[in-house]
Amino acid sequence: MTDATSTRTSFYLDKADPASWKALNALAAAVREATAAAGVGRDVVELANVRISQLNGCAYCLDLHIRLAEEAGVAPVKLRVLTAWRETSIFTEAEEAALTIAEAVTLLPDEDERVASLESARFVLGDQAYSALCWAASTMNTFNRVSIVSRHRVRKP
Repeated sequence: MTDATSTRTSFYLDKADPASWKALNALAAAVREATAAAGVGRDVVELANVRISQLNGCAYCLDLHIRLAEEAGVAPVKLRVLTAWRETSIFTEAEEAALTIAEAVTLLPDEDERVASLESARFVLGDQAYSALCWAASTMNTFNRVSIVSRHRVRKP
């Protein structure tokens, strides 16, 4: 294609369809309420959001959610070693369950592995927190995809 639309450097889905963007943000607000009602702390949710953004390679969301994780009180060492979280003993059982959900929902491994991982997380968290974190992971994946497709850029320091 050589027309003007093929040479654009950016096309922001959020700007092109504000009604859908507003609906996605309403979903995110409902998910925040669900995680809070389930007793899942913002620190745990943001830790999962960072891991999901790492897996998806979304620089914009990494920048945003690392800042939000820091504001929520996530220890800097946890953010530094997050890609190797299974190799450490510094994460709580709830954080490990949330990270398990984050990876299973993002990567969608084969059914046996996915079911086993998610069941172990559900056992640790209970049904309400498990459901809320699955919704949080699904929503974060959607935000990652919107940002990646839109080519949202990290602001220069």
